[in-house]
Amino acid sequence: MTRILQLGTRYPLIQAPMVGVQDARLALAVSAAGALGSLPAATLDAEKLASELDLLHASGLPCNVNFFCHTTPVIDPHVEARWRECLAPYFEELGLDVNSLPTGNGRRPFDETAATLVERYRPAVVSFHFGLPAEALLMRVKASGAKILSTATTVAEAQWLDRHGVDAVIAQGLEAGGHRGHFLSTDVRLQSRMLPLVQAIVQAVSVPVIAAGGIATADDVRAAMAAGACAVQVGTAFLLCTEATTGSLHRARLKDIDAPTTLTNLITGGLARGLFNRLIREKGPVSELAPAFPAAAEAVSLLRRHAEARGRDDFTTMWSGTRRDGCREVAATEIVRTLMTS
Repeated sequence: MTRILQLGTRYPLIQAPMVGVQDARLALAVSAAGALGSLPAATLDAEKLASELDLLHASGLPCNVNFFCHTTPVIDPHVEARWRECLAPYFEELGLDVNSLPTGNGRRPFDETAATLVERYRPAVVSFHFGLPAEALLMRVKASGAKILSTATTVAEAQWLDRHGVDAVIAQGLEAGGHRGHFLSTDVRLQSRMLPLVQAIVQAVSVPVIAAGGIATADDVRAAMAAGACAVQVGTAFLLCTEATTGSLHRARLKDIDAPTTLTNLITGGLARGLFNRLIREKGPVSELAPAFPAAAEAVSLLRRHAEARGRDDFTTMWSGTRRDGCREVAATEIVRTLMTS
C-alpha cells in the first residue's frame, strides 16, 4: 500500500538537488510549476547559502534544501602524494604545478551553521545524502517543522533511516546520476535498480518511499507509483533546462542520449554516475588511488577549470543518469508538465 507524503505541492515530484549545475533559480521554477524544487547546499558557504535561502523564502513556495552528511576524511599525506603523482602528467600538460595545489575537501557536511540557517528560514523540506546528521542537529531540523528525507541505496539503509526518524525514504536506484547516497556499505553489489529497490523498501519500512533513478517520462513515473512510491525524484531531465546552470560542454554531451554512463570515484573520491571524460577513460572509472570523498575533488577541479578554458571537457564533471531521453532544452515548467501528464 502506498503511504502518503504531504509535500505542500500540486504534484508528487521532487527535483533532485544537483550540485554544480543549479542554484535557487531552478528550484524556484520547479516549485512555481507545482512540484518541489530543491537547492543543493553541500558546496555553499554560509553567506552564499543564506543568499539563496533568502530567494526561496521570499517566494513563499515550498522548497527542499539538501545537505551532505559525510564524514570529513583526515588528509593522509601519502594518499594525497599518490593522487598528485597519478594526475601529474595532466598538470604538466596544462602548464600547472601539481605541488602548488592546496589541500581541501570542498564540501561541508551538515553542521551547526547549517542548522542555524534551517532554523532561520524554515524550509518545508530538508533532505540529506549519506545518512543523517548527529542526533542533536537532526532534532533541531525536526523542531524547525521541516519534513526530513534521506537517501537509501539498500533495504538495510532504508530501515536504518526509518528507525532514526525520517519522514520519507528516497530509494536511489543504480540508474540515478550523481553521487550514490550509500552510507552503511559502499559495495554497489548490494544495490539494485530503482523499481525492485522501491518494491523491496516499501515492504520493509513504515514511512513513505520516494523513487529516484531512471525516471525520464510520464510512463516511468506511473511505473514508480505502481511499485508503491508516494512520489518521484528526478534530476537528469532538468539538466538542460533554461534555468539550470549546466555548463556548455556538459550540455553538449547530454544531448547524446545513447552515450554510456559509468560509476566513477575519480571526480570527488565518492562513487557517482556520470558520462565518460578523458580522465575516466584513461584512469578509471574506479581507482584505488583516489582519496576518500570529497578529498579527490580539489585537484580535479583545478584541471577542469583550466581544460574548460581551452574548450575541452577532459576533466569536466558530467553527472548524468542512465536515461537522458527526457532531458530537453526547455523551461523547467515544461519538464514538470511532461512528467506529470496522466
